[in-house]
Parts: sequence; C-alpha cells; structure tokens
Amino acid sequence: MQPRNRLAAWAATTIALGTSIALLPASPASAHGSMSNPPSRAYVCKNEGPETPRSDACKAAVAVGGTQAFYDWHEVSRLDAGGRHREIIPDGQLCSAGREKYRGLDLARTDWPATSVSPGPFTVTYHATAPHADSNFEFYITREGWDPSQPLRWSDLVHIRTFTHQNPTTFTNWTIDLPQRTGRHILYTIWQRVVGSEEAFYSCSDIDFGGGGTPGPEPSPDPSPTTSPTSSPSPDPTATPTPQPGGTWQAGTSYAVGDQVTYDGRTYRCIQAHTAQPGWEPPAVPALWQPV
Repeated sequence: MQPRNRLAAWAATTIALGTSIALLPASPASAHGSMSNPPSRAYVCKNEGPETPRSDACKAAVAVGGTQAFYDWHEVSRLDAGGRHREIIPDGQLCSAGREKYRGLDLARTDWPATSVSPGPFTVTYHATAPHADSNFEFYITREGWDPSQPLRWSDLVHIRTFTHQNPTTFTNWTIDLPQRTGRHILYTIWQRVVGSEEAFYSCSDIDFGGGGTPGPEPSPDPSPTTSPTSSPSPDPTATPTPQPGGTWQAGTSYAVGDQVTYDGRTYRCIQAHTAQPGWEPPAVPALWQPV
C-alpha cells in the first residue's frame, strides 16, 4: 500500500472510532441506594416482588408506574440536584423525586406498609448498592397533624438531623431522635453526594407511632441479615365503605374504595383508595378503577 493510501486508511479508521465512542451511552451513576430500615416505599415494593406485590399500596403503585421502578428501587434520584431539592422537585412528587418513572411512590394512601416506631432514639439503616464517600444524609419527618391521604409537600416536613461528610458502606446505621407524633407519618431522607457529582437520592419511609386509628400493614422483613424488622407483619382489617354517589372523575380528588365516578361516558368503581393525579384516569389504571 502506498504511503498516501495508508494515511487515508488510518484517518478513516480514526474518524470511525471517534464516532463510535461519541455514540456510546454515558456511564451510569456510581452511587445508588435507599432506606432499608425503616424501608422506603420503593424498598418495600421491591421486597414484595415487583411482579406479584402483596400489599394493596404496592399493587396500586405498580399499576400506575409499572414494575421496572421497583427493579430500579435504588435509583430514585436526580442527577442535577446539587442541594436544590425544593427548587427541582414539585410538591406532591417528593417520593418520586419528580420523576415520571416513580410516580407510583407518590400515591397518597393510608395503607402503605408502615414500620411501628416510638418517640425517642431510633436507629435507621441506609442500603447503598454503590456507596460513595463524602456524602450528606438529611432526615425529615412529617409535621404533627399531617394527613397521609393528601399529597406530600415540602411544607409538611420538619428537619430532624443532617449527617455531613459521611462515608457510607453497603449498610450504614445512624441514630436519630424521633419527635412526639401520633398515627402515620413519613420519614423523608435525602442522600446528597458532595464530591464529583450533584446527584441526590430520595426516600419516603412510612412509619406509624400508633394511636391514630387502624394501623396499616407492616412492611415485609428485609432479606438482608444486617437489619431486622421492628415487628411481625399483621393483617389490615379494612371495612368496605358505602359506595358514594357518582360524579365526573377529577384529578386532585381523594377517592375511597367503593366511590363511583363517570369518565368518558362510562361508570367506574374505585377499588383502591387514592388521590387522583393526571395520567391516572380510570381506563388507564385498572388496579384503581373497575368498570361498573
């Protein structure tokens, strides 16, 4: 081969290689995780099994967002957070981090499996599938009087404690002080990476202080031997409410089991209590609505 031809061939190969490298997908984030005690909603539904969840709440979450969200339970995150959590995540979407993929986690329900807790010192555990050094972990709890049947807002959260410059392992424990509360609440956790990335991870863990009415089911035990559940699961005896008069389905409305609505000329009966959101129209979520 003549020198000129060899040079042309080398140039063509170099250009092709450069093009193929440019088309390669960006490498995935190196840090992932979620609360394992008390387990986050994503962790609970992962443990129950995305294809065959047992609790009504996880069934509804899968019906709304699909199963993949719970295979990817450790990726409820925002790459662009950089501490700007309240700026980039809207009210009502805190549990999903404002991501459509995880919208099932935002379902405002009173039957999410909840861990029984008491005021005072409480050891929490974070499960990091890919730990990352020098990170901050923030813990919040919903205010007294918070209504679990309503969407979670930033103004509902009260700061408990922040642990800065942490170097988590696969399972990391901290002790926080739970304030006096009654009934069901959410422990909200933010893992913000500090060095090398603006990525942050978000967890909604349902907890129950008791004294607030009929308790919901306990989450399934964590299969990891490093943590243990606070108590054994118990059945959730729920009485069937009297069906409500019909009306037109509307986003933002809270529906109880047995409520009937009309949508697009057809009548539907609610089979899972929830607060309606855009995209959850009765024909689109058969786990929430049943044609009459």
